[in-house]
Amino acid sequence: MSTTTTRRSRARRNASAMKMVGALLAVFREAEGYTQRSLGAVFCVSEQTIASIEQGRRPLKSDLAEQLDELLDTKGALSAAVRNMPEVDLVPMWAEEYLDREREAIAISWYEGLVIPGLLQTEAYARAVFRSRVPVYDEDETEQLVAARIERRDILHRRVPPSASFVIWEAALRDRLGGDEVHVEQVRHLREYADLPGVTVQVLPLGRTSHAGLDGPFILLETPEHQRLAYSETQRGSTLIADPDEVAMMTQKYAMLRTQALNTEDTRALLDRLLGER
Repeated sequence: MSTTTTRRSRARRNASAMKMVGALLAVFREAEGYTQRSLGAVFCVSEQTIASIEQGRRPLKSDLAEQLDELLDTKGALSAAVRNMPEVDLVPMWAEEYLDREREAIAISWYEGLVIPGLLQTEAYARAVFRSRVPVYDEDETEQLVAARIERRDILHRRVPPSASFVIWEAALRDRLGGDEVHVEQVRHLREYADLPGVTVQVLPLGRTSHAGLDGPFILLETPEHQRLAYSETQRGSTLIADPDEVAMMTQKYAMLRTQALNTEDTRALLDRLLGER
């Protein structure tokens, strides 16, 4: 498959509409004499956030659109454009803000208990994850989701990648999701990422008498503005947490998980043993 085709298949179906709304914002902003930085300062958001919206890489949320309409005297044009945009396909609206923050994060700390973290999944493993969904996705939806998930791995290969820490319960490694070949490929892929600069992988072993992650998986992010956020998902939704007390509590939980997990050297040794069992 050519690079052009690959990029097109990974694009969100509303990408053109997002670019159109962003271009409108840029026109209105410049007409009123604002720079991206000065406009962001009015609403306490970063220059990078305004730039991302104008470039169509980040959706303009309805509440910010209303405030911009008022400030820029656009007669409701931005709010109308946001209301009439095609819905974001496949990626639920409740996950959109997290994905925006993940793309820009300078630090990511991730605990998973049932599956390999999304940023560390192989294509075949991601496909097995999405094919396990009930009710099932059709094949076109599955392939779009797989492509989007694999594209997210680019975050770890940026010129200046985020500091990334992953704690994975051993149960997820012992599972054979997708079959033996998928499992071996995934463990080998995880072993390679365990050597990647800036990436720390630790396995929380089975058989422990204490476990700080029993409430389920969660992710901690640090933004370029050094805001700390937490994210968790349930069966039907998710929560992006900004409250400092709540984030601090989850940060303590993650710190405890890291002490309960194998260190990085022992984790690599465990992955090597798993590969040697084949």
